[in-house]
Amino acid sequence: MGTRTRVRITAALAVIGLAATACTGGGSASGGSTGAGGKGGSLPRHETLYTTGTQWGPPANYNPLRNWDHATGTKGLVYETLFHFDPDKGELTPWLAESGDWTGDTTYDVKLRAGITWADGEPLTAKDVAYSYGLGKIEASSFHSLWSWLADAKAVDDTTVRFTFKEARYQEWDYTLFGQPVVPEHIWGSRTEEDVLNGVNDKPVGTGAYTLKSKTQDRVVWERRDDWWGTKALSMTPAPRYIVDVSNPSNEVVIGQLGQGQLDLSNNFLPGASSLIKSKKVVSYYDEAPYMLSANTAWLVPNTTRKPMDDAAFRRALAASVDTEKIVKGVYGDLVKPASPTGLLPQWEQFDDQALIAEKGFTHDVAAAKKELAEAGYRDEDGDGFVENKDGKPLSLKLAVPSGWTDWMEAAKVVAAGAKDVGIKITTEFPDQNALNEQRAKGDFDLVVNNERQLSNTPWTYYEYIFQLPVQKQQNTVNFGRYENEDAWKLVQKLGGVRTDDTAGMKSVISQIQDIQLTEMPLIPLWYNGLWAQSTTGSWTNWPSDAAGAPKSAPALWRNWLEMGGFETLTQIKPAP
Repeated sequence: MGTRTRVRITAALAVIGLAATACTGGGSASGGSTGAGGKGGSLPRHETLYTTGTQWGPPANYNPLRNWDHATGTKGLVYETLFHFDPDKGELTPWLAESGDWTGDTTYDVKLRAGITWADGEPLTAKDVAYSYGLGKIEASSFHSLWSWLADAKAVDDTTVRFTFKEARYQEWDYTLFGQPVVPEHIWGSRTEEDVLNGVNDKPVGTGAYTLKSKTQDRVVWERRDDWWGTKALSMTPAPRYIVDVSNPSNEVVIGQLGQGQLDLSNNFLPGASSLIKSKKVVSYYDEAPYMLSANTAWLVPNTTRKPMDDAAFRRALAASVDTEKIVKGVYGDLVKPASPTGLLPQWEQFDDQALIAEKGFTHDVAAAKKELAEAGYRDEDGDGFVENKDGKPLSLKLAVPSGWTDWMEAAKVVAAGAKDVGIKITTEFPDQNALNEQRAKGDFDLVVNNERQLSNTPWTYYEYIFQLPVQKQQNTVNFGRYENEDAWKLVQKLGGVRTDDTAGMKSVISQIQDIQLTEMPLIPLWYNGLWAQSTTGSWTNWPSDAAGAPKSAPALWRNWLEMGGFETLTQIKPAP
């Protein structure tokens, strides 16, 4: 671990000792009523869960269709999906749906549970589901590509929805079933397309266990519904009456809030997390390295519409310039692992074509990167240590990561330093997260780091993230680099149509995708992020861990993780004595 990182961590840990003076007001593990800085009104501490980690500024919206920037909990706590997915068992769990079955080669019927109501008392019906999926027909919708192979979604009766497909894509469909939120037609049906896709929706009405109680610039407060349908149908009740999700200005401040008992759960990387865990100030899934479950891959994303990122040779050279080991050890202190050249998570390593990786994979190799650049026509003509573009014009790129994300900020500096070693000039910049989201969606960037896709039911979700076509004016959740390869996209679509139990068939298609991926390098895999989850036990106990008898669900409220165990965690934690 580098000196700079040690100093950074030491300073961060010192915040704990200063928390009493550095943070104003606030509750503690044994009492108080406000928490996380002492703002937001009086809430009983023993009924309130304070969380943070995914909001780095004022909550942007409460629109579940804007799944890249809505307030934490919008989908999962308020709006729900037809199924949940259990990563441990690899199975879909019925949720709003009582069952779902392929009734023909291209038809799938969903049977809804009876008696589910929206928070305003209106019943959930099959028409709501058909309407919600039908919103994907809007060209600018983030799930518009679904309708390239889905032909129809209609209500057969009040509780039965029939989906008819142009072609069956089994892997993709399973992902959709636990990822796509259902919204009420009686409220959304009168909205314009613009309002549906981009409206703030600041009075959300869902079927979920929580409603929006209040919102301010730095937090959202959710309140439990005592009439939530799942209490009877699922025999589940989330333990906290209130969930307060707090925007965090920096990782260091969060450490102080955890140390003072103002936060119960942090779902973000914290510098010095291993020291906090060893000292018993916080708990995590494992009490030794790697401490966290694996969650996603961090990628370096080149904007392939800009020179020289439109050149595969340049992208390969850039990949070889990155010293990922410095990031793993110097920034994270071995809390993370270097990614495979394909970027597939360890849970999916059976699908990595090892022979292909041996032939076409990359490693950190300064000499190889310089050679690739020179052979592709990138040379240092003016002797300043940096190569120029092929046309002789200066080559200078900007790498952007969100302000306050201290681990990514440090990692970006490592990437820039590695690029300098091979003659590529990269400077780092740290804009506000919401501003960066907008720039990224519009393609207004050179390089970004992104980890948008989490662990899921299938590697298909990773390849859809990398290769989805057509490129839209707004790329909100996939293919941020705007890379266009029709052959790769056809293979991704083919993979989506392989049955989920056909492992050999999946491997065959994935190998062909990886051949293109390693040759073209549209994204550069960096490291595997942990499922960051640091919890305190002063107010809430029984957090998930690998200990015998402890819950094994995911302790996270990230996007899609509420549908992959995060909500179940809320039903299993217990108020501290």
